[in-house]
Amino acid sequence: MPDLKVKVGLIGKFDMLKFKNMKKVREKAIQAAPANEISGVFPINENAKALHPDFLELVIDRIIDRGEAQAKTFVLKRPDGAPLPYFRAGQYISLKLPLDGSFVTRSYSLCSSPKEALRGEYDITVRANPGGFVADRLLAEKKPGDTIISSGPLGFFYYEDLRDAKHIVGLAGGSGITPFLSMARALADGIEDFTLTLLFGSRDEDNILFRGELDELARSCPKFKVIHVLSEEEKEGFEHGFITADLIRKYAPEGEEYSVFLCGPEAMYKFLKPEIEKLGLPPRLYRRKLIDVTKTPWECEGYPQEAKGKEFSLVVRQGPQKWTIPASADEPVLVAIERAGIKAPSRCRAGECGWCRSRLLSGTVFIPQENEMRRWADIHYGYIHPCCSFPTEDLLIEIPGEFF
Repeated sequence: MPDLKVKVGLIGKFDMLKFKNMKKVREKAIQAAPANEISGVFPINENAKALHPDFLELVIDRIIDRGEAQAKTFVLKRPDGAPLPYFRAGQYISLKLPLDGSFVTRSYSLCSSPKEALRGEYDITVRANPGGFVADRLLAEKKPGDTIISSGPLGFFYYEDLRDAKHIVGLAGGSGITPFLSMARALADGIEDFTLTLLFGSRDEDNILFRGELDELARSCPKFKVIHVLSEEEKEGFEHGFITADLIRKYAPEGEEYSVFLCGPEAMYKFLKPEIEKLGLPPRLYRRKLIDVTKTPWECEGYPQEAKGKEFSLVVRQGPQKWTIPASADEPVLVAIERAGIKAPSRCRAGECGWCRSRLLSGTVFIPQENEMRRWADIHYGYIHPCCSFPTEDLLIEIPGEFF
C-alpha cells in the first residue's frame, strides 16, 4: 500500500493545536469559576415537574352515581384547584389507597377529556366488583372531601398518528368503555383528529354504562359513532350477541385501512383474540389496553398444574428489612406482599410499566404470556414483575424501596 501523504495548511495546524490544548483550557476555566451552589428556578425543570409529577395529592370533589350500571364517577381535583398534568385520551392514573393497615395500588382509566385537566379535573369511574379487593370498598367508603394519592397520567393506549390508521374501530366491554369515552370527548373538543367507530358490549340495555353521554356525543360529533351490542337481550336498534369478526367487518370502513383498539374484561380478551386474528390486520393496527392479570392462572398455557391451590413461603427483602410471609400460587406475588402490609411500589399491575420490578433470588414463578413484558436483560439476570408473577415454589425476592 503506498504511503498516504496529507498536507496540513497553516490554519489546519492552528486547529490541531487548539484541540490539543482544549483539556488545559477547560481545566483552567473550571478552576477559575466560583464554587457557589447553583440556585434559581429553571423553567424546564418546573415544566417537567408539572407534566410528570412523582405523585399527586387529589381531593374527591364530587361523586356521580351511575345508577343501575353499579358504578360511580369520582371527580378529582387538587386541593387548590390548580391545573393537573395534561394527558393523552386513553391513559390512566394509579391510585395509592390505604386499606386495612396496608397500602394497595389500583389503576383507573381517565374518562374525562384532556381539556378538563387544564381546568384542574380528572374523572375516573369505578364499577362494582363483588368479591374484589378494592373496588367495592371505594364505592362504599369514599366520599367528597376525602384525599387520594395518585400518580400522573400513564399508559400507551391512545391514538398515535405515526402508527395508527386514521379510522379506529373500538371494542369495549363493561367498564372498558372509560378510555373510549375520553377519546370521544377529546374528538368533540377538537383535541384529537381521527374517526372512532365504537362497538360497546353490555349484558342488557339497563347495564349500558354512560349510555346518555355516548349517544349525545355520537349525535353531536361527526367523528364518533357508537353501536351498542347486547349479549343477553334482543331489542330493536341494538346488535345482539357477542362482538365477532363479522360484526367488526360490518361496521369497519369499507376499502379503507383501520385500526382495532380493545379494552374490556379478561373474558372479552380471550373471546376476541381469535376473532381479531380473522381480520388479518398487521400487528401495528391492533392495540389493546393492558390486560389485567388473570384470576385463574391454572387455565393459562404453560402453568404447572401441580402448583394449583398450594401455599408457599415468600421471603421478602427491602433494604435492611426482611419478612417471611405466605404466598398463594393462585394470586400474584404483589398481592401477597400487600396483604402482609409491606409497602411495595406498583402502578399498572399488569406487567407493562415495570414500576414493581424486583429481583428473584431463589424459587420459580409463572408469568402469563399476555403479561410477559420484561426486557431481555431482566429475564437474563433474574428480575420479575411481582404484579403478574405467580409463585410455583418457595421464593426469596428483593423488592425496591417505595417510590410512590
